[in-house]
Amino acid sequence: MCRLVGGGEDEHRINTQRDIVKRDPLATAYVAPKWWPNNHGNVLVVPNTHHENLYDLPRADGHAVHDLVREVAIAIRETYGCAGTSVRQHNEPAGNQEVWHYHVHVYPRYDGDELYHSRPYPEYIPAEERWVHADRLRAHLNG
Repeated sequence: MCRLVGGGEDEHRINTQRDIVKRDPLATAYVAPKWWPNNHGNVLVVPNTHHENLYDLPRADGHAVHDLVREVAIAIRETYGCAGTSVRQHNEPAGNQEVWHYHVHVYPRYDGDELYHSRPYPEYIPAEERWVHADRLRAHLNG
């Protein structure tokens, strides 16, 4: 996440700069590299500086992330044709944190989508599939 937010490619080349849908001075949003079966195009919003989790997140960065989460949720609702959105964030292993850079998930939601009863696809989503969603969100957010 840090390299991607800093303008490079992530260390595993899972995400690219084209996945980024909006970058503010303190926060960045990009299409996630893994999706849930019925919730394609979910977005991650991260602070531009490295913070492991909620506990060490400075107030200004937290506000910037929250503001961008709200913008992304509205953009997803207006461009994906979904029935709503869900937002979630995890801290520490007992809280299901798997990536050690603070981030907030924004999911498109559909009636009967079973988001909380499914698992993400085991493989990373090909860039071309992510970019369809990223291009649509970027045009809405930056237009």
